[in-house]
Order: sequence, then structure tokens, then C-alpha cells
Amino acid sequence: MDRRIKIVADSHIPFLEGVFEPYAEVVYIDGMDITASDVHDADALIIRTRTRCNEDLLGDSRTSMIATATIGTDHIDSAFCSSRGIEVHNSQGCNAGGVMQYVFSALYGTASRKSIKLDHPVMGIIGVGNVGKKVEHMARYLGFEVLRCDPPRAEKEGPEGFCDLEYLLSRSNIVTLHTPLDETTRNMADERFFDMMRPGAFFINAARGEIVDEAALMEAIPKLGPVIIDTWNHEPDINTDLMDMVDIATPHIAGYSYQGKLNGTASAVQAVARHFGIEALYNFYPEYDEKEHAPVHLDLKGKNQGEITSVFQYNYPIFTDDFMFRMAPGNFEKLRSEYHYRREIYVD
Repeated sequence: MDRRIKIVADSHIPFLEGVFEPYAEVVYIDGMDITASDVHDADALIIRTRTRCNEDLLGDSRTSMIATATIGTDHIDSAFCSSRGIEVHNSQGCNAGGVMQYVFSALYGTASRKSIKLDHPVMGIIGVGNVGKKVEHMARYLGFEVLRCDPPRAEKEGPEGFCDLEYLLSRSNIVTLHTPLDETTRNMADERFFDMMRPGAFFINAARGEIVDEAALMEAIPKLGPVIIDTWNHEPDINTDLMDMVDIATPHIAGYSYQGKLNGTASAVQAVARHFGIEALYNFYPEYDEKEHAPVHLDLKGKNQGEITSVFQYNYPIFTDDFMFRMAPGNFEKLRSEYHYRREIYVD
């Protein structure tokens, strides 16, 4: 390309500023405020979930590349992009470790607050992709029985090791969602879904808000055990009545680990660089202080529930996020954009 390429980027993507400037014109805009006029002469977009990439935004644009520094792609009209020859790249698995950390900090934290003994826990994982696999690994490490429901994987790999949704819900005392949002999963957690769940079972949604029928969840809450919600319908205008009913409420920050943000930005930068032939950035990874931000290795073998709870809460005191959100639910986007990224944890 003879002319200098133009990139429009979400101003809230960390570690990005200054990376492309030697090679391209870069315009930073809040992701929710990016308009058709902003992208009219843009060759590439680097975004998060807050930018809806569809014909309304891109119909009169020369954009040939969209890189989202997120796992999900439900904010991108893939059919339209395909029809226009626009390459779409998502950062698969970038925040899987952060979401896993969120799930277990929330699980052990609420169990402690409600004096629930996690004896013979059965965790039902719905959606066993990059995030679900991380959750599964930690659950098995901790001695949980794990049930897995993932129809696309079962169809591709064979049914062994997977179960159907009804079996999972009827057997699990912890149910956690990790599916993408598409037409097969939208409102999947509906009245029938909650009717099939065991009384007193945990319910965790750190995937996408619209997977859950919130009215059905509110009806089911008296029957359920602890309910933990990180993703909501109609973000950032969330249902505060539901917030008041759940045990942990957070503003879509489950994956907001330091490593997750490094990974997401690196993946997006590398994809754009390869699309436009910017060889100097093919293997880009942000510089960071490894001593201060490196993942934390945990050894939980032989520890009892109270000790495990303390370890998780020390490494990620999730109730602080819950408290800050409840104090100002209208600050949904501000809480996300100013979030202090936590270090991830991992086990053998």
C-alpha cells in the first residue's frame, strides 16, 4: 500500500498507544462513540465489544480489517463483513485465565459468606472453549466432578465426555456459562432452564448477558443458591432490580486481568500488522514489568475449603468489585475503563 494506512482504535484498549504510529495514522476514539464518519476513510478498526460493526457503521467505509481485542464477536456483523471482504479477527482465549480466576474467587467467596460446604461439588460447564477449558482444569485440580455441555465440540469430537443440557442441569450444584452469544444461545437460560436446575445450585454468568432471560432468572432466584452475574442484558443500562437480588454483581470485568489485556492487545496488533504487511509488529507483545505483573502460581493441594477461600480472596478480593459496582451502577463504563487489572493465577 503506497499511501499511509489509517487506523481507528478504541481509546480504552490498553498498551496500544504509540505502537502503530511509526507506520500508520492512528485516531483514538471512545469505542461507544465511533461513527460512520469516523471510519469513512479508515483502513482498519481496533475495537472492543462497545463498537457495533455493521452496515450502518461500515457501509460507506474502505475498512478492510477489524481486530477486536476480545474473545466475543457478537458485536460484529460477520455476514456483512464477509460480503464486503472485510477480515475479522478476534483475540481467542486472551482473557480465559482472568475469567477462571473470577469464577473461583466468586464461588469460594459466596460459599464462605453463606456458610455453604463445597462437599462433593459437581460443576456443570456450559461451553467448553478456551475459557471453559481453563475453568474445567481448575475444577478438576480442586477435586470437583465436572460435567460438560458443548454441542459443537461434541458433534466434532464425538459424544464421549460431554452430556446434554438437561442432564447437566439436573446433576450440577454449580452451573457456569461460558458460551459465545449467537442465535443458538440467546436466551438459552430461560424459564425451562432454571426449572431443570437443582434447588440451591450456584448460577454463574461471566459469558454474555443476553444468554440469560433475566426475567426468568429473577423468578428462579428464590429456588437457587448463590447467583453471580458479571454480564448483563442491555449493558451499560443494567437491570438494578436484578442486581439487588444477586450475591455478586460486577460490571463485565471477569476477564480484566493484566495478562488478559496484554494478550488481547497483542493479538489485535499482530493481526492488523499481518493484514497490512507491517513486519516489525508481526510478533508484537507489550512491554511490562514481569516482577510486578507476572501470573501467580498457586499450590492448593491438601488445603481445606477455608484455606482455599483465603487464597482466592487474597489474590482477587472480588467483593471489592461487587461493592464498587453496587455503590454506583450508573458508572458501568467508568468502572470498566478505570479498572485496576489484577494478576492472574494458575495451578499445575
